[in-house]
Amino acid sequence: MYPDPLLMLGIFALAALLGAVILWPRAGLLARWLRLRRETERVRLEDVLKHLHDYERAGRSGTLENVAGRLEISRGAASELLSRLDERGLAEAGSTGWELTEAGRTYALRILRTHRLWERYLADRTGVPPAQWHTEAERVEHELTQGEAEQLAARLGHPRYDPHGDPIPTPEGEIPERAGVPLSRVDAGRTVVVRHLEDEPPEVFERLMGAGLAPGLIVEVLDRSPAGVRVQVGGVERVLRSVDAANVTVERAAEGATAAGAGRTLAEAAPGEEVRVTGISPSCQGLQRRRLLDLGVVPGTRITPELVSTSGDPVGYRIRGALIALRRQQASLVEIEAAEQGITQRAG
Repeated sequence: MYPDPLLMLGIFALAALLGAVILWPRAGLLARWLRLRRETERVRLEDVLKHLHDYERAGRSGTLENVAGRLEISRGAASELLSRLDERGLAEAGSTGWELTEAGRTYALRILRTHRLWERYLADRTGVPPAQWHTEAERVEHELTQGEAEQLAARLGHPRYDPHGDPIPTPEGEIPERAGVPLSRVDAGRTVVVRHLEDEPPEVFERLMGAGLAPGLIVEVLDRSPAGVRVQVGGVERVLRSVDAANVTVERAAEGATAAGAGRTLAEAAPGEEVRVTGISPSCQGLQRRRLLDLGVVPGTRITPELVSTSGDPVGYRIRGALIALRRQQASLVEIEAAEQGITQRAG
């Protein structure tokens, strides 16, 4: 009995279809699996480069053990990744452990630049919660090309620091050393400026942000004890746990600097008074900062309070020819000076 030709044709067509689904050069399952495998390996190699760079900045060398621990992989897998980096001329075994080559250091700094630029973007232009900035940037740093990262930098105005206060490497790979001491070690009566907030663990970072701390803010240490550190930030007293204060890096503030807050804010401007924006408080992040920037509230912008509601809040402000409403809490984040003062400074 001969097989049914239609049945055989159907089987052949099905086999051809399955073969195409699996073996199609660019879109087939096999091609996708191989691409995913390559992408996963690339991400892990880049993570090892970042780890070695972190150790290099700390004056230490990477080892098989700390690479495996950092990536949460086996020693065998860590050994394979380090061998791949060695083959590509990105890392090499030294007398005390694994070290980056010049090419590896350049590669690691490019990833770090993309990571910190994305954190800056998330802080300034989105509503992503601060505790998620690092995790999101960990993902995107492996996806953006170098060209896309430079386009992002241009959109953000070529920022020098990420929202935690970490310096963003330049396109040439230059990165300044971070200085300062933990806030937990500052004596009472000292006035300091916040330079960096550690973003891990996320719970501590969230508490620091909730206390109104941000890089660039002036803080006065009022009291220090084993239980915590009492500080003044923007005219408000806060008590920080000692473990939280240890995650804040500060430097001595300039002579005459005060923690009482900005000299003047938009909330203090009188109706009809034309003022000039000098900046937005560092504590203003996320969607709130994005809205102000989208409204044109940038250094140099002239603003005039025109309409005050019956309750006094919100207030209508004339900005770039448009009338917008801001609540006092929002206006208090905008630092200003008299419009005439700005003219005098520019003329000088």
